[in-house]
Amino acid sequence: MSTQGRLATGERGRPAAIERALRAAPAHAVPEALAAVLRREYPQVSAVRLLVSDYHSRVLLPVGPVPAVLGAAGSADEALPIRQSTAGRAYVTRGVLVAGAEDGGGPRETLTYIPVTARGERLGVLEVASAEPWGGPDALAEIGELLGIALKVAWNWTDRYERARRRRRLTLAAELQWQLLPGHGCADEAFSLAGHLEPAYSIGGDNFDWSAEHDHLALTVTNGAGTGISAALLTSLTVGALRNARRSGADLGEQASLANDMVHVRYGGREFTETLVMRIDVGDGTVHVIDAGSPRILRLRGTEVTRVPLEQQLPLGMFPDTEYTPQQFALEPGDRLVIVSDGVFAAATGRGEFGTHALEQATRRSRLQDAAEVPLTIINELIEFHDGAGLADDAVVVCLDWHGSPAAG
Repeated sequence: MSTQGRLATGERGRPAAIERALRAAPAHAVPEALAAVLRREYPQVSAVRLLVSDYHSRVLLPVGPVPAVLGAAGSADEALPIRQSTAGRAYVTRGVLVAGAEDGGGPRETLTYIPVTARGERLGVLEVASAEPWGGPDALAEIGELLGIALKVAWNWTDRYERARRRRRLTLAAELQWQLLPGHGCADEAFSLAGHLEPAYSIGGDNFDWSAEHDHLALTVTNGAGTGISAALLTSLTVGALRNARRSGADLGEQASLANDMVHVRYGGREFTETLVMRIDVGDGTVHVIDAGSPRILRLRGTEVTRVPLEQQLPLGMFPDTEYTPQQFALEPGDRLVIVSDGVFAAATGRGEFGTHALEQATRRSRLQDAAEVPLTIINELIEFHDGAGLADDAVVVCLDWHGSPAAG
């Protein structure tokens, strides 16, 4: 067998060895297990470091403390800006990038940045220092996917990765809000979905949730009332009630009605949540939606941005025994939906409200971006509108790109 043939055979066997090592590792030791197997399979590798995105998706933070087995590719408390670093570009583009060592490396040392993803969700970046190039592009991308899947499984077994995401202590209200979120995104053949929550200084109770099934995508966006712990508890009850009804097989109207009753029983109409409850049929792109409050839907078709007109129904929890009726509209392949809470379109400064026009402009300008980038792009424009000042209300942006059912192609 030729040298090239032997290398190809070895390359094919490495993903299986990496997967076995990750599967066997304790949840808290996934980075160390990966570092050990990479250094065994690729002798060129000298150091490995896992970077995860912070809650605001502004910087990448090392998972630490960094044990000796990792080789310490950089300072444990170093934060790399996503918009201004090679690691950040790998995270944004979800592509493998190679650069010269940024500190402490010899003249031939390189740093390889591998995006870490799981089913379309971006979790972070793997930084690998080596004396020379190692692995082909496909093999490196597969390593990032294997690590991403292993991390998603391990994440709920240990606090290590959640600790790494925070640069300072969270309030209890923020802790409750963040733990409700399903993730930053997901993708399937039919769609790409991403969401971002930009919390105000005092948590306002906004939230998004989704569940991808074989025949549909369930999606909700919630504006909670109040601030702090009271808002977080109200939103937790609403999201929990909607999930419970959905997982029990209730249809869309029943989900809203049951959640409405649960919130009303607890608060007696004094508090309520303004919620958008959606179901997108994967087979034909039909959207069933209940508009129980203020979140808005914009549709980008080509270069035209329009607001999806919906009949507004009562917020969840305002009155007992309220019946909710779904409405429908159709998606075409290539359509993009941008769904926002009132913390976006109603955000106000001395210059006035951010408003529908600014939101439509931001949506149109982001039309060439991947769905994963759109929520943060709109949030950044909102923050610029506030001249960099803190937001007065939570802001949620969810972006759905509809590719169309594979069976219809």
